[in-house]
Amino acid sequence: MNAAVLNGLFGNGQLKALAGPLLIVMILAMMILPLPPLVLDLLFTFNIALALVVLLTAMYTTKPLDFAAFPTILLLTTLLRLSLNVASTRVVLLEGHTGPDAAGKVIEAFGHFLVGGNFAVGLVVFIILVVINFVVITKGAGRIAEVSARFTLDAMPGKQMAIDADLNAGLIGEAEARRRRAEIAQEAEFYGSMDGASKFVRGDAIAGILILFINIIGGLAVGVLQHGLSLGEAVDNYVLLTVGDGLVAQIPALIISTSAGLVVSRVDTGADLGEQVLSQLFARGHVLNLAAGVLFLLGLIPGMPHVAFISLGIAIAGLAYWLKLRQRQAPQAAVEPEPAPQPETAQEASWDDIVPVDTLGLEVGYRLIPLVDKAQDGELLRRIKAIRKKFAQEIGFLPPAVHIRDNLELKPAGYRITLKGVVIGEAEAFPGQFLAINPGRATTPLPGAPTQDPAFGLPAIWIDATQRDRAVAAGYTVVDASTVVATHLSHLVTQNAAALLGRAELQQLIDHFSRSTPKLLDDLVPKLIPLSTLQKVLQNLLAEGVHIRDLRTIIETLTDHAARTQDASELTSAVRVALGASIVQQIYGSAPELNVIVIEPELEKVLNQALSAEGFGLEPGLAETLLREAGAAVRRQEALGQPAALLVPDRMRPQLSRLLRRALPQLRVLAHAEIPDNRSVRVSTVLGAVPA
Repeated sequence: MNAAVLNGLFGNGQLKALAGPLLIVMILAMMILPLPPLVLDLLFTFNIALALVVLLTAMYTTKPLDFAAFPTILLLTTLLRLSLNVASTRVVLLEGHTGPDAAGKVIEAFGHFLVGGNFAVGLVVFIILVVINFVVITKGAGRIAEVSARFTLDAMPGKQMAIDADLNAGLIGEAEARRRRAEIAQEAEFYGSMDGASKFVRGDAIAGILILFINIIGGLAVGVLQHGLSLGEAVDNYVLLTVGDGLVAQIPALIISTSAGLVVSRVDTGADLGEQVLSQLFARGHVLNLAAGVLFLLGLIPGMPHVAFISLGIAIAGLAYWLKLRQRQAPQAAVEPEPAPQPETAQEASWDDIVPVDTLGLEVGYRLIPLVDKAQDGELLRRIKAIRKKFAQEIGFLPPAVHIRDNLELKPAGYRITLKGVVIGEAEAFPGQFLAINPGRATTPLPGAPTQDPAFGLPAIWIDATQRDRAVAAGYTVVDASTVVATHLSHLVTQNAAALLGRAELQQLIDHFSRSTPKLLDDLVPKLIPLSTLQKVLQNLLAEGVHIRDLRTIIETLTDHAARTQDASELTSAVRVALGASIVQQIYGSAPELNVIVIEPELEKVLNQALSAEGFGLEPGLAETLLREAGAAVRRQEALGQPAALLVPDRMRPQLSRLLRRALPQLRVLAHAEIPDNRSVRVSTVLGAVPA
């Protein structure tokens, strides 16, 4: 029963989760609650054992990140030593007059055995340990951590580029690339933490000196003034206990500092410290022979300790000879005949080698990687999620996910948007700077790099962050780099909504619609029209900027007209008439009067004849004139602040829409039947050019 309970606790990780908080609470409790000498002995012994475990762990790690928890462990062990100092100080001052074992056997042993019961020797040893710890080890380890942190941060862009190069070359996959990027970030955080954690050891050394002298002065005052001891007795009891207490704390501190030095000074070679030392220090026999010769000569000098020098020289010479024999045996083993390696055969191609093209992709240069890195909480990632959600709410279906990847072929701040592998937009965005877009009313010049807003082509300037308030005051629209990319992406996604509605997206839309009204859709697909015709009708609507949120009306209209025709263009016209009120509201809002562009009757008659002809087509001169006049009309409407909409007869609308849509995407072509009865029409511009 008990075993099952313990197994459940360990299996759920509850004990691991409680270990940290319990340790902190226990350490803080030691500063407040009085501890008996026996408990102090156990805690001092635990402190020494913990320091040894940390030292051995540091020696057997092969790279710094194998011991990534070391900065936190350094803080905890420092706090543990200080808590023990407070607890032992309380016991020494309260019970020191009773004898040298008042604070436990561990402090007594360190005060008598290590320094021979001589408090003067103990003070000297304690000061030497503090100097070694504070001046030598801690200062050097802190400097190494500081320089390593700086160099690691400087090298991050180059390492990121190397990862991107391996990823683009196909040497590694996405998972391995993410792991390497995370390792680079962890390495920088580790050295930064070690730089700060070394200050804990430095403060601990200073605190140890202060605690020592405070305990000596306090102990002498308590012993002489409160307990009536003579000055000599007080010195024997309190000073010796204080020195023993200081040594008990400083020896683990020295071990932990040594561990810190080993961790930060480690060069990653894939081997632990012992393997590195043995393989590099004793790898050259001639070095050992020279050292043995020098020791042997020193041993022959009169007055020198001959036995020590000569015996050690002979031992080193023997080691050099043994290493030389091993080096000779290694090549002999290498020349032994081995089976001939089989020639590598090229791996057969398989269907796994075919990588599907991403429907919607975003490629970024290496300077934009932080904007799309999930580990760094990239802001652009959140914006892309919001773009897809807004698209679904406004257009009526969920677009494909945006596949993001880095591309070293791009400029460092460049990005590229692709649709089914084809580039549909590219520009540059500079992190840390702002794009000041001139909407037409800003006249104040700004210092920066002139450019154009990639989404709408407006004149803009890349400015520094210090110029942001000035640009806003001057009438510019100021956005950051992630907003620039997100706006460009949103604009292109909306423009290419028809291409994004693939068969998979349509099936998902049908499944979603069928949950609420399954019977309505079953009557249409596939009984009356195939799924491909429904897709074509929806794509026609999206291509002309008509949202498909009102899928119920679309399905009902198609059901009513599918028995008469299967032509997608005619079905689209019928659906547009049914959605007329929604289309007009999308263009004009709730305005009761619609300012429209119309075609002069004679020109309308010519166009009607041309479009009604077999294989309808316009003469080049007529088409050019129509496009020129339509462009001028659009500009006049925009100057008046009015939407650009061309009102034409129902039969001409599909052909004119296809003709004008490519050259003038902002011009909407409406049919007479699409205008609701509650809206009045006002002609603001007439296209009256007739070809000569």
